[in-house]
Amino acid sequence: MSSAQENRGGTPVGFISELDAIEAASVIYLRLWCNGPDSQATVWSDFASTLGAEHGKRALGSLSDLCSLCSQHGRRPLVRHSVNCKCLGSDESCFANFIATAVLGEREDAMLIATLLVRPDVAPVLTALASDFGLALKRMNLRAPKQFARQPVSRDGKSKPFQTVTLH
Repeated sequence: MSSAQENRGGTPVGFISELDAIEAASVIYLRLWCNGPDSQATVWSDFASTLGAEHGKRALGSLSDLCSLCSQHGRRPLVRHSVNCKCLGSDESCFANFIATAVLGEREDAMLIATLLVRPDVAPVLTALASDFGLALKRMNLRAPKQFARQPVSRDGKSKPFQTVTLH
């Protein structure tokens, strides 16, 4: 993968605060899950305390499988911003839109978006997981977190630098 391709996946296209609750949560939980075991424990704690142990375990499994499939069968590595970054990267925007479309039951559109993330033969499985994960987020009755308010803008009118990391 060329550096230009990687940079496009991390290009800021908006702010977390501009997303609805399901979309924002999908990006935040993606970032947390990919941040390592300590952050994964935070995800589990959120899911278990909000959904209960059984439903929390299912939500955790859906997120884990989503990330695993994107990593193993992705068209290219999925780029994400650091956990506390207020920006929304283009890959993250695609992921958020994918989850939101799947949770609305728009299966064909969700599968089309899935093909932007993974090989076409994996899209149906990814779409089913996205629907399950999105429904769990919906049951959590989330609100977009305040700490993700708009990112400060520098004097030249551009967002301040962000850290991107690649899901692999």
